[in-house]
Amino acid sequence: MALDIHTRGGPHRIMSRICSFLCVCVLLLASSACAQTHRRQIFLCGGNITGDSGVIGSQGYPGVYPPNTKCVWRITVPQGKVVVLNFRFLDLESDNLCRYDHVDVYSGHVNGQRLGRFCGTFRPGALVSTGNKMLLQMVSDANTAGSGFLAVFSAANPHERGDQYCGGRLMKPSGTFTTPNWPEKDYPAGVTCSWHIVAPKNQIIEVKFEKFDVERDNYCRYDYVAIFNGGEINDAKRIGKYCGDSPPAPVFSEGNQLLIQFLSDLSLTADGFIGHYKFRNKKIQTTTIAPTTTTQPITTILIPLKYSAALCQQKCKRKGSPESQYCSSNFAITGTIITAVPRGGSMHTTISIINIYKEGNLAIQQAGKTMSTKIVILCKKCPSVKRGLNYILMGQTDEEGRGLIAPDHFVMSFKAKNQRAFNVLKNKRC
Repeated sequence: MALDIHTRGGPHRIMSRICSFLCVCVLLLASSACAQTHRRQIFLCGGNITGDSGVIGSQGYPGVYPPNTKCVWRITVPQGKVVVLNFRFLDLESDNLCRYDHVDVYSGHVNGQRLGRFCGTFRPGALVSTGNKMLLQMVSDANTAGSGFLAVFSAANPHERGDQYCGGRLMKPSGTFTTPNWPEKDYPAGVTCSWHIVAPKNQIIEVKFEKFDVERDNYCRYDYVAIFNGGEINDAKRIGKYCGDSPPAPVFSEGNQLLIQFLSDLSLTADGFIGHYKFRNKKIQTTTIAPTTTTQPITTILIPLKYSAALCQQKCKRKGSPESQYCSSNFAITGTIITAVPRGGSMHTTISIINIYKEGNLAIQQAGKTMSTKIVILCKKCPSVKRGLNYILMGQTDEEGRGLIAPDHFVMSFKAKNQRAFNVLKNKRC
C-alpha cells in the first residue's frame, strides 16, 4: 500500500494520516493473529470449565493423544440449568467393552451417575446431566491410540419435574416400573432414570418387560435400557443393553440387587416401556443326566452342578467329540470370550455369540445384531479359556439361564474354517 504524503492539510494532516494507517495495520495483524490462535486451539489434559457453552478436546487434539494418561474435565453451567454434551469427533482404541482407552461421562462432579463409557469411532447421542455439573474422564493405556475426541457443551433448561421424575428404590416383593408419560405419550427427551431393586439376601430378582419401544439403533447408542447386577453402574456387571421395539428376554439377577438404567438423548423419542419385577427364592443349581437308552424309560437323576474343591480336583481332560456330547448338553454355541472375571474358584465370562447350534435354556441377550450370553466355568482353570479367543462351548444351564461348564463338559478352540463341519450339529436329533 502506498501512502501519498502530498496531501492537502499540511504536516498535521500528514501525521494524522500516518497514525491512522499504522492503527489499521496493527488491527489487521491482531485480527490475523487471533484467527490463527482460534484455528490452532490447544487442548490440555483436563481442567475446570465454566460458562454457558464451550469446547473440550483430548490432549493434543487433533494429534494422537499420549499414552498412559488420565485427564479429567469438570464442566459447570449456571445454576438452574443442565449440561448438554455432544461429541463432534471420537477416535479412541476400539474394544467391545471399552476396557482400554475410553471416555467416561458423569452427571455431577463427585459420586455422580455415569452416563456412559465410550471408545472406538461411534459417537453417542447427546448426553444430559441432571444438574448444572458434568465430569469427563479420559483414560489411555500404553498401547494403541487415536486422534482422541472433540466435544461441545451448552447449558439448557431442565425439563419439567413431572416429565423428568422417574426411578427410585424398589423393595416390595413385586412391582412395576415405566418410562415417564407412559402410556399417554412418548417418553421425554433428555432424561435419565435409575431403578434400584433390592430383595432379601436369600432371594434373586426376575424382570420382565410387558411392552417395549425405545429408539432403535444397532448399537443402542442413543436411547437405551441397561441392566446391571448389584446396585451400581458397572460394565463388568452389566447383564444387557436394550433398545428397539422387541421386549428383551426375562432377566434374572445373580444376587439380591439389580439396577435398571434408562437414558434418552435430546433427539428422537418413542412409546417407552412397562416392566415388572418380582422376588424369587434361590434354587439349588441342578442338571439332568441323559438316559443311556431310548428303549426303556429311565428316571432322570438330579445332581448338584456348582463349584466345589472336589469337582475341581478332577483331571482336566475333554471327553468325546461335539457330536457325542451334543445330546447330553443343554446348549451348544460358538463364541468369543469378551470378559473373564475370576470369582472364588470359578470364572465368570461374557460370550459374544458367533453361532447357536442348540439354545436350550441359555439366556441370550441381543442388542441389534449382536448376541451375548453369560457362562460360568465352575473350575476357573479347567477348561482354561483366554479373553479374545473363539471357542465352541457345550454345557448345562442354571435356573437363571446362565451357562455352566464343568471339567467334563466339551470346550475347544474354534476357527472360522471349521464352521461348516459344526453346521451338521443343527440337524442332529437326540
